This record gives sequence, structure tokens and C-alpha cells, in this order.
Amino acid sequence: MIKTILLDAVAAGGKELQRFFNGQFKITNKEGINNPVTEADHASEKAIIDIIQSHFPDHFILSEETGEIVTNSEYKWIIDPIDGTINFANGIPICCVSIGVEKNGQMILGAVYNPNLNELFVAEKGKGATLNDKPIHVGNKTKVIESCLVTGFPYTYLDEPNGPLQVFEKLIRKGVPVRRLGSAAIDLCWVAAGRFDGFYEHKLAAWDSAAGFLMVQEAGGRVTDFKGNPYSPYQPHLLATNGLIHDELLDIISNGKSL
Repeated sequence: MIKTILLDAVAAGGKELQRFFNGQFKITNKEGINNPVTEADHASEKAIIDIIQSHFPDHFILSEETGEIVTNSEYKWIIDPIDGTINFANGIPICCVSIGVEKNGQMILGAVYNPNLNELFVAEKGKGATLNDKPIHVGNKTKVIESCLVTGFPYTYLDEPNGPLQVFEKLIRKGVPVRRLGSAAIDLCWVAAGRFDGFYEHKLAAWDSAAGFLMVQEAGGRVTDFKGNPYSPYQPHLLATNGLIHDELLDIISNGKSL
């Protein structure tokens, strides 16, 4: 039942994303630099929450624009109504709806839908991950130098050693291809599908990664924080890989190791 409602909700959000894409819509700015929210974000979020609450009015909801709708339920829905808003606002089709479902603090379901590319990724804990109903699996590269990676950059840089620019420079100076798509949820799904071998980012919110990190795990990959601990979407650091390059990339990101 919950999986069915998850799929209905992500489809409803995707319909709103597609309705507004490349059209006219209002844009406002939240706190910080380059942090827009569009009319489509709100429309997608409303469509998603309406479906969830019509079936599960007692469930906890955490959504990027609305924030927390707190209840005592063992279930929590973590929603990004449009991940990749800057892409969306500029007509770049790398944007998506992302929804994760937790039960008692454990992610059990995730769905990421990009209607522009007609790609629906779904993961269910213990049952694998799929793209448009076909099973997906992470890639098989064994060395970082041979890998294709993806990352994202925060718009405000944390004053920390071995930060985003330093890690990026270290990799690209050795010839490692590192892409930047602008949607963490899609980045994670593309790791799960074997298109990328690894994804790292220094500053993410729970709604950015909740569905995608489960996707990578269920596709046979590994996801941790920058200390190698089991990943929690409630802290900012994420490293997701095919598992085979994980320890090496972790050393480069966290310990300053050279390639």
C-alpha cells in the first residue's frame, strides 16, 4: 500500500514539474545565494503532500519547502518536490522529484522521477532498485583513476581543510572525469545505474539524498559519511560509490591522500 502511494505521489509531483517546465512561472529566493524556489516547487509539493495525507493523515512529513509536519507516526516521508531547481528554472532537463520513506528511522522506500527523461528510479529495502521497472546495478570499476565521478558544490563554502574545490582539483589534475549535474538525487540514481562510479558532496540536506542513497545501496553500492560511518541523511557529508572504489576515494576526500 505505501509503495503504491509513493508511486502515485512521485507521479503527481512529476506531472507538476512537467506542466511548468520551460513555461512561465514565478520565482522567489530563499535565504542565501542562488537558492530559488519556484511556483512549480510549491505546486509539486502540494500535489505530493495531498496524496500522502489523503491516505496516511497521521504520517510525519519532512519537505524542503513546507518543512516538518510533525506527528508521532513511525513513518516519515522525506520530500524534495524539485531537486535541481536551478536547472529547472533555466530549462535544463536534469531535475526530478525525490521522495524517501522512513520507518522507525530506517529508509525503506525511495522513488526519484525525472519526467523530462522519462526515468523513474525506485528502491525498496531488501528488494533491489529499478529503472523503469528493470533492475539496476552499480558499475565494476576498481580504481578511482579509471572511474567517472560526479559531485556538487555548495554555494557557500565551508572553511574546512580538503574542501570541495581542493578535492575537485586533486581529481581533475590527475585526469579523473568529474561531472557536476546539479541534482544530487539524479547523481545518486546514476551511480546506482552504473553511469557514474562514485558521487561525493560536502553539504546536503535530508531531502536531497533520502531516496537516492537507498537506491545506491539496493543496487549493490556503498554509502557512508566522510568518516566511513553508515550514512545518515541528517548530516551533510555523503560518499556513494560502486563499493569497489569506496575506500580509495574516501582516503582522497577525507585524509588528503594523493592519487
